[in-house]
Amino acid sequence: MWQRISLIFRAKANKALDRAEDPRETLDYSYQRQLDLLAQVRRGVADVATSRKRVELQVNQLQAQSDKLQGQAEQAIQAQREDLAREALTRKSGLTSQISDLKTQQAQLQGEEEKLTLAQQRLSAKVEAFRTRKETIKATYTAAEAQTKINEAMSGIGEEMGDVGLAIQRAEDKTAQMQARASAIDELIASGALEDASSLNNGDDISRELEAMSSQSEVEAELARLKSGSAPAAIEGGQAGDDVLQGEPQTQSSQAPSDSQDKA
Repeated sequence: MWQRISLIFRAKANKALDRAEDPRETLDYSYQRQLDLLAQVRRGVADVATSRKRVELQVNQLQAQSDKLQGQAEQAIQAQREDLAREALTRKSGLTSQISDLKTQQAQLQGEEEKLTLAQQRLSAKVEAFRTRKETIKATYTAAEAQTKINEAMSGIGEEMGDVGLAIQRAEDKTAQMQARASAIDELIASGALEDASSLNNGDDISRELEAMSSQSEVEAELARLKSGSAPAAIEGGQAGDDVLQGEPQTQSSQAPSDSQDKA
């Protein structure tokens, strides 16, 4: 069980790292590591050259002392001081042994310096070649990444465009659902299964239909009375109507004698 869990964890970690890895950053990091290594080699060359130069200075100093002792021995011989000449030559012999050892070290350091210098030149050439290759790979990767994003955007398979497509689809689905709901409510109201909230105080459908029929009957009756020339009952007892009815006979009686006179 633990082996399976470890395998799953390593697989998921590898996949996550693969997603997070950017080849351009990896190349830059590798190039920086090579530059650090090249700097270390250069410092090594400088250290070896410094050591060689220090040994060379010591050899020169010892050689100068040896030459001085040689001169002193010669002067002692001229002064017939053989003992002093022997002491000077003894010291010179010790210096000669030291000079020989230092020259051997100087030769070794010179060889190490030449090797490190050659390694530095080779490593510098490799680093420069890697830098050129790195920039080429980075440019190619950037161009391929941009082309991929453009193609994904045009085809709609990218993550962002996919989210936009899903949002549009959800909006269209909600719009269709609202339209279907509105149409269903209209049908239910028309069929009487649902009541209009604005007309709840006006009674049910039967009452409203009967009131509409009664109102239509009254309108038809009133229209019939108007056509027949009869006044409505509501205004028959009015004072203005009585005056009109009383005035009409007087006018007719006044006109009657005039007609008889014309006939005579």
